[in-house]
Amino acid sequence: MLAKPTTRIRRAPKRAPCPHCGRLARRKRILHRRLHTLVYHAVAWLDVTYAEYQARCGCCKYFRTWPLDVPQKADYDATVRAAVLDRLLRDRLNVEQTKAAMLRDFLLPLSDGFIYDCLRWQLTRIDLAQHRHMVLQRFSGTLCVDELHLGNYTLLLATDPLADSPVGFALVGANDAEHMRRFLANLACWGLRPQVVVSDGSNLYPELLAEIWPHAQHQLCVFHLLRDVLDKILAAVRRLRQAQQRRGRAGRPRRRGRPSKRQAARRRQGGPTAKEKAAFIWKHRFLIVKKAAKLTPAEKEDLQRMFVYLPELRPLWSFSQDIYRLLNDSKTLRVARWRHTWLRYDPRYKGVAELMSALDVLAGTKLTKAMAFLGQAVGSQVRTNNHAERMNRKLRFAEKVRYRWRKRKWVVRWVVLLLDVCWSEAAAGPAGKEGAKRAGERSPPQPGGRSKKVAA
Repeated sequence: MLAKPTTRIRRAPKRAPCPHCGRLARRKRILHRRLHTLVYHAVAWLDVTYAEYQARCGCCKYFRTWPLDVPQKADYDATVRAAVLDRLLRDRLNVEQTKAAMLRDFLLPLSDGFIYDCLRWQLTRIDLAQHRHMVLQRFSGTLCVDELHLGNYTLLLATDPLADSPVGFALVGANDAEHMRRFLANLACWGLRPQVVVSDGSNLYPELLAEIWPHAQHQLCVFHLLRDVLDKILAAVRRLRQAQQRRGRAGRPRRRGRPSKRQAARRRQGGPTAKEKAAFIWKHRFLIVKKAAKLTPAEKEDLQRMFVYLPELRPLWSFSQDIYRLLNDSKTLRVARWRHTWLRYDPRYKGVAELMSALDVLAGTKLTKAMAFLGQAVGSQVRTNNHAERMNRKLRFAEKVRYRWRKRKWVVRWVVLLLDVCWSEAAAGPAGKEGAKRAGERSPPQPGGRSKKVAA
């Protein structure tokens, strides 16, 4: 038989201060309430004794000394609500999975209504003004901005990569310049004055950032630019591979049916066909755009084999390594521009249209914005927009668990709850990110009360 431990909390003194003015009032009657609490694999209770008082001032007529941070008519205490929220927000469980987990671990048969009531209860406890004040205090001066499509809505998100915390968000109906201007203007009205704003290659940002934060540097995400350049290189690989595959099909047509053993042996003695070479190149095309320092011995052999099959791939691989050196090893903007010009006039690359198009991606002001991080201190350099991208992936995963978004107000509430978890972890520091106790789990009796744990 399972034990049923009971914790008793009493807060019913004969006199209690008014919650508004502090004037003492006399006790009129004593009240009792029994709530479910958490004990692993056992049914546990929380017996609460409190009282009702008749005020002697004009602030109120009656008041009660309810000691817990839950409604007075609640059936479950704050530890149960915190456990439910952990499974919904941190473990990414849906409602049915949360109910099953609570029944399995704590023998609590919860209802759907209570699960949603926990979300509403947590929303009432969130102080967005306090979060905003914390963000302004901890703001590092670097801001990452990105957008995420959530069904019929678009989530505009701003994060601080150095402080590792979200800054703000807005849920809009369309991803256009007007909504982005309103979002960034609200951040400026809060008092946010970034020194560097990191974004992807979207055309929405340059004019708006120059309008709202004219003194801030605009840093283009190096990862997005590099991806666009590597796509051009892979397009050249695709063209060369298709040409080789067509050469393999040229000549007189093959006889119908399967080749005889003698014909197959003769073909094997002649080495791989042009079609087989093209298939090998297409399967290992990622080696053309992979850094040389990260190649394994087996990948180096495959790369040399690709060069033997198709020598035109060697300039493409050399170009990709030069691009890595341009974006990663350039110590100054002057060096980056010199390397860009040197690549454009290199005779190995001038005859390849895709490589010239790749250099156009970095031409003009884009290279200047991509290398804007060089003007920052070494410990504060942010090259990419990956911090906002990671936050967006968390929200995307939460959307998949929720099956689909419904009403707009619940999308906003859900995003606020998820960002509140990130804000709480950022405020707690490294210890909070390793699993510190949540505020709902710390509910000691208020001063003037006493608690006693007994076994029923």
